[in-house]
Amino acid sequence: MDSQTSQSSSASQPAPESAHTFQVDLRGLVDLLSHHLYSSPKVYLRELLQNAVDAITARRAEQPDAPARVRLHVDSGETATLRVEDTGVGLTESDVHELLATIGRSSKRAEGLQEARSDFLGQFGIGLLACFVVAERIRVVSRSARTPGAPPVEWTARDDGSYTVRTLPDDARPEPGTTVHLRARAGAAEWLTEQRVLALARDFGSLLPYDVRVGDTAVTGLPAPWDRAYPSPAARRVALARHCHELFGFTPLDSIDLDVPLAGIRGVAYVLPSAVSPAQRAGHRVHLKGMLLTERAEQLLPEWAFFVRCVLDTDSLRPTASRESLYEDETLAAVREALGERIRSWLTGLAAGDPERLAAFLSVHFLGVKSLARHDAEMLRTMLPWLPFETTDGRLSLEEFAQRHPVVHFTRTVEEYRQVAPIASAQGIGVVNGGYTYDSELVEALPSVRPGTVVAELDAETVTAHLDAVDPAEELALSGFLAAARAKLDPLGCDVVLRAFHPLSVPALHLDDRAARHEQARAEAEAGADDLWAGILGSLRGSAPRARLVLNHLNPLVRRIGSLGDPELIGTATESLYGQALLMAQRPLRPADSALLNRAFIGLLEWATHSDPTEEGRR
Repeated sequence: MDSQTSQSSSASQPAPESAHTFQVDLRGLVDLLSHHLYSSPKVYLRELLQNAVDAITARRAEQPDAPARVRLHVDSGETATLRVEDTGVGLTESDVHELLATIGRSSKRAEGLQEARSDFLGQFGIGLLACFVVAERIRVVSRSARTPGAPPVEWTARDDGSYTVRTLPDDARPEPGTTVHLRARAGAAEWLTEQRVLALARDFGSLLPYDVRVGDTAVTGLPAPWDRAYPSPAARRVALARHCHELFGFTPLDSIDLDVPLAGIRGVAYVLPSAVSPAQRAGHRVHLKGMLLTERAEQLLPEWAFFVRCVLDTDSLRPTASRESLYEDETLAAVREALGERIRSWLTGLAAGDPERLAAFLSVHFLGVKSLARHDAEMLRTMLPWLPFETTDGRLSLEEFAQRHPVVHFTRTVEEYRQVAPIASAQGIGVVNGGYTYDSELVEALPSVRPGTVVAELDAETVTAHLDAVDPAEELALSGFLAAARAKLDPLGCDVVLRAFHPLSVPALHLDDRAARHEQARAEAEAGADDLWAGILGSLRGSAPRARLVLNHLNPLVRRIGSLGDPELIGTATESLYGQALLMAQRPLRPADSALLNRAFIGLLEWATHSDPTEEGRR
């Protein structure tokens, strides 16, 4: 019994674990880098420059007077090659095995360098693997500055995952530093041409703090254009405009300095010379410690600042693993807020001291400023005298418009404004078109920055109340005409009223408001619904006034129609006036409205071409 128990207990115990090591398929990893992590093969040169700059930074941390040079040499022979030399800290043989041949290991994690980590560009240990995107072989020759007695070492790697390491004679590399040799893979030779290498080096490394050259051509150009000394402010504006055109392809309306010392940021924002959609994502150029990180940073500025394009250098923002975009964290959020404050300060400065430049800016980018002002009372107060709005008095600022009218009426849609603008203007009613983006919100915010201002949404009742009533005797004489007209439009949910107003050329005015349109839409849905749904919609019936067709008693055409004795012809004429009023307001037509217009047009044609049979007999 004991024996059986022992055997059962032994059989139930798990087998001992055995340790295994991950096997990495370098070809698969290169494919992952080239097709998924990096947006373009061009990043190989950024990685080379980054490694060289980090190596020089590491050496100078210990030897401040050490040379700081990076040289790139291109050989466009039968097989294109590239050689990158630096005067950096170099490597020993043990360093090569530990750092170059271990995927995911970064030299910046090495002992003694952790505390200086913020001085380095690279942080993810991918290193030279990115070069396999364009090269079939990588050869590195390096000599350590930390271990002067160590011989030069050569590391040669191929894209099949194999590598060799050997020591070289002292004369193979007499001075400390590293040289990287690339041999192009099939189909990638274009990335190793001198013209392409020079263009990429300038793009990525123009703000690097060390002497970088392709052949004999200098790549770096410090200080940055925004940090250089100029003989006058005008000369600085011209130079920055030239810089903007070289980077972004446009000449800016203005430039805004972006200086945030606490975040280690220096740069400039260029104001676009033409309007862009607020929904268009802006692409900004961000350099990290001098190296171009990305030219498509979208989250750098607040969304309202879509009217600028930025270029800046920073040492505080955190890159993603691909080092082609910014990591969203608290630091980036704080930087975004600080840069937004710089742009806001520029706007308020223009308002206080340079109204001509502000007017030129607002003529193009008023939408961006309105977006900012609706969330910022101080900005609204500052920009109020300058922001343009469409009104019945012309294009004015809200400040000027409020000085003219005791009540600032506004509409929420462009269609509503078009309905009433001509009539309201003739009656002395001031109306602001709030149908454009942000405008109604800003009009409603007006009392908060201009105490005592009365703001009211314009409705059909207000407009009708300002129109002159017709003499009761005359309206009574037209009661038959009005009854026929009302009966014709009643199925469309529209009442008919008679008023006298200017201009005389307008025969009829169609007035409704949002409540009336909602009720009309509910009624149409109820008419086409089944019994259950119709009952539900019927219970939602509102008490809102219906739409109105206001006939102008001063208009000669309306007077002639009112004198007709044929009820059928009155109905056709009324439908024509209704359709014309809808078209004048530029309102979207419902299917019922389109059918009415077609029916009225055909009816009028039939009436106009109708001939008397007795007249035909005489002929």
